[in-house]
Amino acid sequence: MLKRTPLYEKHVAMGARMVEFGGWEMPVLYTGIIDEHHAVREHVGLFDISHMGRFMVRGPQAEEFLQYVVTCDVSAIPLGQSNYALLCQPDGGIIDDLFIYHLPEEYLVVANASNRERVWQWFQEHAADFDVEIVGRSDRWAMLALQGPEAENLLVHAEEADAGSLAGLPFHGVALSSLFGFTTLVARTGYTGEDGFELFFDAIHAVDFWDKLVALGAKPCGLGARDSLRFEPCLALYGHEISDTINPYEARLGWVVKLDKGDFIGRPALAEIKARGVSRRLTGFEMVGKGIARGEYPVHNLAGELVGSVTTGMPAPTVGRPLGIAYVPMELSREGSEFDIIIREKPVRARAIKMPFYTPRYKK
Repeated sequence: MLKRTPLYEKHVAMGARMVEFGGWEMPVLYTGIIDEHHAVREHVGLFDISHMGRFMVRGPQAEEFLQYVVTCDVSAIPLGQSNYALLCQPDGGIIDDLFIYHLPEEYLVVANASNRERVWQWFQEHAADFDVEIVGRSDRWAMLALQGPEAENLLVHAEEADAGSLAGLPFHGVALSSLFGFTTLVARTGYTGEDGFELFFDAIHAVDFWDKLVALGAKPCGLGARDSLRFEPCLALYGHEISDTINPYEARLGWVVKLDKGDFIGRPALAEIKARGVSRRLTGFEMVGKGIARGEYPVHNLAGELVGSVTTGMPAPTVGRPLGIAYVPMELSREGSEFDIIIREKPVRARAIKMPFYTPRYKK
């Protein structure tokens, strides 16, 4: 059976179209993907992301444990801040991409929904050598994403008068607050290319919390808009741009790998990959010929040889034209290089362009 978030009945009651995603029954859209996409770019949208994995890592060696299992430098994350991280196999393949939040005396780690059990097991397997405790919060907490240029103003109206101002929370900052009277962990993070917040709170309040945010003007949005919104700033999606057969340097995520921080899982392989270079690279492209690229479509060079595949493709709503992302050989990854996307068994010309397609408007 598909799993459901605490807001499943609310989504159905609001007329959302429900689909399977990573083992979960989730809303893909309410009023329409394009409508919801523009609502986030121009105003504020609300997403249920309670399907994601949430783990607390605590104990005397919490930092040391995380330093060993992820690629970023956890010691460089200040208290009250967060950072993007990769969890890699010994061969450098990406198990998952994570967000790590530095809280008083513990860390919160957020994993992708499709990988939450895998990440949990990986953590348990490697925790044995550390004085650390890993506590699951995936079922106990709900998680919402409030995204868009009006997110801050809306959230300030939800905040209790004596809770302190979330308006001053910096990009990637995280703080405990009281919203609508509910104790809430608030992080200035997101997955849309816009300013916004991710909210963690007791799951028993999920419906009430959702209704109050909607009443303040947040537009309910589904996974369809979440995908198009993350696509334009070229944010990676597990199973598409990253996987355990893809390494960070191919995925243009070498900046997340801190080889100088000390030993960690995958470090020897990643150091070798960096030294020798990669043969393929994630590359953005625009369609020159008439057609729309979709995930898993083959990529051919101009000699007609299969050289790669599309990871994500669609008409980009904000940019206004069909774009895509693909893994191609290094010689075709340079801006201006041309290759063919095979659409319905016919080659359609595409051209490599600069990434990202949309410049994120984060609050700094």
